[in-house]
Amino acid sequence: MASRSDTKTRILDAAEKLFAERGFSETSLRLITSKAEVNLASVNYHFGSKKELIRAVLARYLDVFMPAASLALEKLQDSDGTASLNEIFSALVGPLLDLNKMRHEGTRIFLQLLGRGYIESQGHLRWFITTHYGEHLSLFVKVVCQSAPHIPPAEMFWRLHFTLGTVVFTMASADALTEIAEADFGEQNNIETVIRKVIPYMAAGVAVPV
Repeated sequence: MASRSDTKTRILDAAEKLFAERGFSETSLRLITSKAEVNLASVNYHFGSKKELIRAVLARYLDVFMPAASLALEKLQDSDGTASLNEIFSALVGPLLDLNKMRHEGTRIFLQLLGRGYIESQGHLRWFITTHYGEHLSLFVKVVCQSAPHIPPAEMFWRLHFTLGTVVFTMASADALTEIAEADFGEQNNIETVIRKVIPYMAAGVAVPV
């Protein structure tokens, strides 16, 4: 008989895959329980609701990524001078790629899940992330603003959301983009090279004068 922890993990694994592939809104609890081979009562027992399950799926990644990202940004702050936006965004690549060590294709899945939350306007996720990981988000915004002090706060708000939108689109289209780049230009790309390609574009967009 499976233990409670095994059952919880199976539910999280099934939900993660379905959420990334189909989206939060289009994935029913019935579909999750079918894939995880558990009953609905197990989901209610371990998570209580679909919203709590969504948060738990993301928390597995955020609990690892957020502290690692903050540590990388703090190291930049310890260096002489103000870090460039290219350096700031590049500092996040390592923590992102380390998610692959946690789970197979963890980097891609994490970014797809973030993208789903962004596209589907999951308001409860914004509350969850800002409430539980606000310290890490504040540090990121702080170092970005220090690097681009000529950008007013309201304008920076928009630019950081445009940046997130760029990442969401790129990750959602990564497979198609890499296939096109290989067919048309003979390029061989993986998740890391795609992320690094988009960084100069995002850095330039955030820093361009108003």
